[in-house]
Amino acid sequence: MADLEMPDTTHVGAGVFLELRKRLQTGLLIVGKDVATGPADVVVTGGDSSLHIRTPRGELSLTLPAGVAFEQGSCVPTPAGESRGEELHFRLRISVTRSTDEEASDSVMETLRAKETYCFHCQGCMTRLLEDRVFKRVLPLPNGNWNAIVDDWCCHPDPFANNNKLLPRAEDCLLGDTFLLLARDGGCEQTLTVEVSPVSSEDSQDSKKTCRRLKLVSCKSCSSELGEAVAPETLKLYITQVVVELAVGDREPEASLNRSLFLEKTVAARLLGLSTSMSTFHFSVQTPDGKAFLLLWLLNSDSITASVPETCVEGERSISSPALHSPSPRAARVLKLLYTACSDTGAQQRDIVASWEANAIGHPVVLPLKVCEELQQVMDDSNSTLPGSMRSMRSYEVAYLRL
Repeated sequence: MADLEMPDTTHVGAGVFLELRKRLQTGLLIVGKDVATGPADVVVTGGDSSLHIRTPRGELSLTLPAGVAFEQGSCVPTPAGESRGEELHFRLRISVTRSTDEEASDSVMETLRAKETYCFHCQGCMTRLLEDRVFKRVLPLPNGNWNAIVDDWCCHPDPFANNNKLLPRAEDCLLGDTFLLLARDGGCEQTLTVEVSPVSSEDSQDSKKTCRRLKLVSCKSCSSELGEAVAPETLKLYITQVVVELAVGDREPEASLNRSLFLEKTVAARLLGLSTSMSTFHFSVQTPDGKAFLLLWLLNSDSITASVPETCVEGERSISSPALHSPSPRAARVLKLLYTACSDTGAQQRDIVASWEANAIGHPVVLPLKVCEELQQVMDDSNSTLPGSMRSMRSYEVAYLRL
């Protein structure tokens, strides 16, 4: 059903929504009342890597990830949806055989290796920015808030008070939480532009803040912002703005990837990596000037979901394409997140932001302002596809990001 068109997700919620939990080996199925009027109208069957949902509108076939199977006869209605008259809720059980293939990450942070040859492309237009880079060292930087806790760990004066920076040598690649630090080379002049950003009036009037102008690095072909020039010979490139590929012969780069999907999967993979390595579940998405933009609370990393709009649940459908919010979704691995925008004017949201700031909750995840705005739109779009009962929790909004 590759030609199946999606309606405007801003106004149309899910006709059928499925969430499976691999660790718990359970699942939640929500069917809209416009698809089925009562529990007796819904029959769920399945087998290895498939789930079939029969409703008065026809049969919907969902492809599950390898190693996930529905347990026959386990789907039972629950009273959870009765308070919201437009939904039917069902619980079900699954069996899971661990698959190592699907757990692998293609995040640039996980794949960069020393002594391999890489090419860097602009994610917006796929122009080759940096040619055939070979790194003798690929090293992680201290985590995002290392400088803020120096006083707690040092029994002598701050050794970094003289503004010494951790910068890469000529053949180094340093990995930050959301960026790469690389040395400039001669080819950069042909593909990159550097422009000094203005200082906002708010920052310039705040005597407690250091007045700092950012030297923004952009793609010369499409003007997309890629990062910063943090030193005369050092580039800081955000992982949401570049595509890094192994240099293999004269192979041409693939066509530009869907921007929202690339951003979604890149951020999801990074949040999962940070959560796993640092045992943290709270993240503060910030702009380079340190202003919090989004607050994220990672709930589940073992979820598998599929969401089919009401207008697409009719006739006999076979759902087999890999994208979760694409015209033909299939069940896919996701992160389940609670989020709130720091610009939200609601009283409860303001209290949440104040509590996070007062208690220093949230590992900082720094991204350019435009990328923060794009990420919020991705999360709002995800939220709009959910059934009404799933869209909020404890004054937070709910979203799923694909892995």
